[in-house]
Amino acid sequence: MQIQGAGALVTGGASGLGEATVRRLTAAGAAVTILDRDVDKGEALAKELGDATRFAYTDVADPGQVEAAVELAAAQGPFRIAVNCAGVGWVSRVVARDGTPHDFEAFNFVIRVNLIGTFNVLRLAAAAMSRTDPVDDDGQRGVVVNTASIAAFDGQVGQIAYTASKGGVAALTLPAARDLAAVGVRVVTIAPGTFDTPMLGQLPDEQRQALAKDIPFPRRLGRPEEFASLVLHICENDALNGEVIRLDGALRMPPK
Repeated sequence: MQIQGAGALVTGGASGLGEATVRRLTAAGAAVTILDRDVDKGEALAKELGDATRFAYTDVADPGQVEAAVELAAAQGPFRIAVNCAGVGWVSRVVARDGTPHDFEAFNFVIRVNLIGTFNVLRLAAAAMSRTDPVDDDGQRGVVVNTASIAAFDGQVGQIAYTASKGGVAALTLPAARDLAAVGVRVVTIAPGTFDTPMLGQLPDEQRQALAKDIPFPRRLGRPEEFASLVLHICENDALNGEVIRLDGALRMPPK
C-alpha cells in the first residue's frame, strides 16, 4: 500500500517508538496525526515536522477523544494507517515479599491503557478506513499496526500486569485481521524486545548495559528507528496480515 498522500495516526507519537514512527511516516509522505497526552512534546513535534502533521491530546481509552482524533486524521487525506504505540509499564509481584497483594488499580490501569486503549483505537480507526475507497484491485483500504512486547511470551517476575496487557494485544491480532478482511483492513502486531526508549532511559546506565548483554545479536538495545522501519515495511507489504512479529535480536527473556 502506498504511504504517500495517506492520512495516518500514531498513538504515543510524541516520544520513543511513536515519535520515530511519526518521523518515518512523515518522511514517506503521509499526513500524520500525533495522539498523545504530552501536549508540549506533541505540539513541538507537529510544529517541527510541518503543516502535514497535527497533534491531538488523546487518552487512548477514551472513546470520544479517540473518535475526534480519528476524524482529524481522516480530514488530512484518505485515512489508511493507524499505529498503536501508546503504552505504560508497571512492576509488581502478585504477592510482594511482605505479603502485600498486587495493587488492583495499578493492574486495571495498565490493562486500560495497553489493551483496552489499543482495541479502542483499532475499532474506531478500522471503522473510518472501511468508509474509504479501496486503493487496489484486492479491495485494500488500510492497515492497523499494534505494539505488543516480547513480554507477551516471556513475561518476567513483576511483569504480570504488563505481560497480561501485551499478551492480549498479541492474541487479538489474528481475530481482528479475520474480522476486518471483509472491509480490506490489515492488522499486524510488532512485539519489540528491549529498545532504547524514554521508559528504559530512566534506568541507570549500568542496568541498560546489562540488558543489552542478554541480546544475542546485535548486542545492543534496539533503536526506535528500527521499529519505525518495520512499520513502514508492514504498510507497504500487502501480504503481511494477522501476524505478530518479534523484533528482538533473538532475545528470550529469563525469569528475572
